[in-house]
Amino acid sequence: MGTNANQQASNAHLTTPTRLTGAEIVWATLVGEGVTDVFGYPGGAILPVYDALRKFPIHHVLVRHEQGASHMADGYARASGKVGVAIATSGPGATNLITGIATAMLDSIPIVCITGNVSSKVLGTDAFQEVDITGITLPVTKHNFLVNRTEDIAPALRSAFQIAQSGRPGPVLVDITKDAQQGSAIFDFAAAKPRAYRPHPMLRVEDSGLAHAAELIRNAKRPIILAGHGVSESGAMEQVRTLAERAQIPVALTLLGLGAFPASHSLNMGMMGMHGEAWVNHAIQEADLLIACGMRFDDRVTGSTSTYSLKSKKIHIEVDPAEINKNIKVDVALVGDLREVLEQLLPRIAGRDGSAWIKTIESSKGAVAVRDIKNLPDSAHHWRQRRRRHRCGPASNVGGAVLPSRAPAHTHHFRRPRDHGIRFTRRHWCKVRLPRQRSLGRRRRRRLPDDRRRAVHHRPGRHQDQHRHHQQRLSRDGSPVAGVFLRAQLRIHAAHQP
Repeated sequence: MGTNANQQASNAHLTTPTRLTGAEIVWATLVGEGVTDVFGYPGGAILPVYDALRKFPIHHVLVRHEQGASHMADGYARASGKVGVAIATSGPGATNLITGIATAMLDSIPIVCITGNVSSKVLGTDAFQEVDITGITLPVTKHNFLVNRTEDIAPALRSAFQIAQSGRPGPVLVDITKDAQQGSAIFDFAAAKPRAYRPHPMLRVEDSGLAHAAELIRNAKRPIILAGHGVSESGAMEQVRTLAERAQIPVALTLLGLGAFPASHSLNMGMMGMHGEAWVNHAIQEADLLIACGMRFDDRVTGSTSTYSLKSKKIHIEVDPAEINKNIKVDVALVGDLREVLEQLLPRIAGRDGSAWIKTIESSKGAVAVRDIKNLPDSAHHWRQRRRRHRCGPASNVGGAVLPSRAPAHTHHFRRPRDHGIRFTRRHWCKVRLPRQRSLGRRRRRRLPDDRRRAVHHRPGRHQDQHRHHQQRLSRDGSPVAGVFLRAQLRIHAAHQP
């Protein structure tokens, strides 16, 4: 939305202390944090911020509902690895964000939500569209701020970005009163920098824990690595792969962990849990050692905790101390950043032969593995995917907005984090094309002479034939979206029947 002049002006604000309005400070701080895209919907309490937007080089995506803004910010963070930003007004605008905020909290996605609020003079008086959004979002955010002074806007926003990205990522909400947006203060981006992030005191791995974990791995006969979302969030893909290859340990993945370990790798067993592969769950039940890396033993993974992998010892590597022994009791807990912990653990791990255990797992697959439709030579989907791989580069993840999350989990081969591709990146010069729907939408037709065109249009039985055709398609096609359009077509043709 901004021009080159706006870009230069915003850069000047970052290097030189300048007096700005609170609304301008919001955008100047976002520019300083590297934000290029935000998602939001305007309203009365946030209008000063929107009025200042034209002065800054940030692209604003106008949504049709505030809940869409929080979900878009969540999807943007998943796809780009950056912090997603959502903006909404007070009252119902702020409360509409909550579902997306809760989603980001449960999936550990870094987003910052900025909401407007009534003037600080009427806070607590049940003013028009006033709601205690900081109190409402307390259970579903890592932290939230209520800012009622202009000079506190920049420090609060910079702290919000730090909190959202540090440790276990998550959402942060910044609620700014309208008079703070309209006031003015000296903006000093460097002075607003928060104190350096200090890890939790428990985030320190003891040598005794590393030695115990190395001993369990060395003595294990049937080990399995359980790789979760924390692998990609920590950037520990290479370390997990090194551990798996050096010790010949098969890897099972959670739904959000897909892509943390290449699908084409011989040690990748696939997805575990309720919606995972049967042989993976059987292998976990028969394992004598589970190495949980950046996962929290969710109920969709474990099922009944009273019967979950009773034969195995368990090593849990996790950045959040609250997740240790919360769902599953473990024998060794290594609390800390996954990549840093594995870098300390790997020198203690020697090579081992795990071929017998891997063959046992492979033999348990049986005919069930044939349901991988992407590798069937007679599948049109298979040939489309091969053609796309030759023409296009890596795809980017946009969340589960178009396809149900479990469908691509089984049919798409994830090569790297954020490779959940249902659209391709612009830099690879690929065009997005939706599946062609016959009989839907406008079609270009060859123009006929008037007399012949009139005769074809009024041919007896024409509408009855089309009605029969759509009825057949409705029973054959299982797509709910296509069904909606087809039912509309049936109603149109039924109206023409005598």
